[in-house]
Amino acid sequence: MSIFCDIKKRLGDFTLQISFDTKEETVALMGASGCGKSMTLRCIAGIQKPDAGKIIINGVTVFDSENKINLPPQKRRVGYMFQDYALFPNMTVEKNIGAVLGKERLDELPGLLETYCLTGLEKLYPRQLSGGQKQRCALARMIAMSPEIILLDEPFAALDSFLRWQMEQEVAAAIKKAGKSVLFVSHDRDEVFRVSDRVIVMHQGKSEEITEKHQLYKHPKTYVDALLTGCKNICPATLTGDLLEAKEFGISFPYRQGELRGTGNLEVLDKREEKTAIHYIGIRSKSILPAFLVAEDTKAFRASYTIEQTIENVFTYVLMVRLPEALQPLRWEMSKDIYQTLADHEAVLAIPYESIYELVE
Repeated sequence: MSIFCDIKKRLGDFTLQISFDTKEETVALMGASGCGKSMTLRCIAGIQKPDAGKIIINGVTVFDSENKINLPPQKRRVGYMFQDYALFPNMTVEKNIGAVLGKERLDELPGLLETYCLTGLEKLYPRQLSGGQKQRCALARMIAMSPEIILLDEPFAALDSFLRWQMEQEVAAAIKKAGKSVLFVSHDRDEVFRVSDRVIVMHQGKSEEITEKHQLYKHPKTYVDALLTGCKNICPATLTGDLLEAKEFGISFPYRQGELRGTGNLEVLDKREEKTAIHYIGIRSKSILPAFLVAEDTKAFRASYTIEQTIENVFTYVLMVRLPEALQPLRWEMSKDIYQTLADHEAVLAIPYESIYELVE
């Protein structure tokens, strides 16, 4: 099972230009609203026609602008979970699902109803269902189609937290059992991490290189990567000689290649003709530590701080702290146990160099 997609489509001032090649795996499309994620799925499904490029599903070319190939949606064998569910309004739940099963497979209906928490709703029409119930019905119908590939557009958005978790597990199990290629659109970074194998980050219609999910979350390379994976502290940084400065956060320290978390981004920038390279640094809020918990021989940036705001979560505290000469505060999250010890020590924090992301545009 595979999906090859290399297409371009222009919509007014917006241009979608995306390229990737997936195998038998679940790949997430992650990006801000309006970056082209849903349009990519619609082009693969045959609902929208790209201006140029090629789409190949399991070795079958379904779109090729040069050779004038454009198979209709019904011949692409794509299971597509729409954001608006696309249920038949004049059919009950059981008939919506039964329509794709056919008479020879109707014995599978009770199992599907139970799996997707629809037992007892069989005789209801879509107008009588909640958003989450409609979504579960649409998921059951899509899986029942036994498609070649599966396209999921925000599939769990309308579900409450308990059902979201349950449906994630059910869908993941069904996908694994079927051995399908899956493209999965979501704004939820934790959901993306749990469900996907690899991730394609999209920004303003363009795609970055497909990345293994652990690599993306542990070593984001760009500003957009860090932002989408939940990094709360990102600001411009300037490298002048060996001095790295992030003035917005009041951070300044000697830079040494390989000390920060990254893949040599600064080395690449340093090879430009410019003597001073402007890029970004990123610091996850949980990577900041009280200095008294960090060994003195650990390579880290250390500074005094003042607390401007304290926010209590269920299991953690979030502190908005300002360093000397900083233009904006840092977000610092810690366990409640550590928070209770802060008053007994000098107000100094430490950020290990290995926890600081070096980022490019």
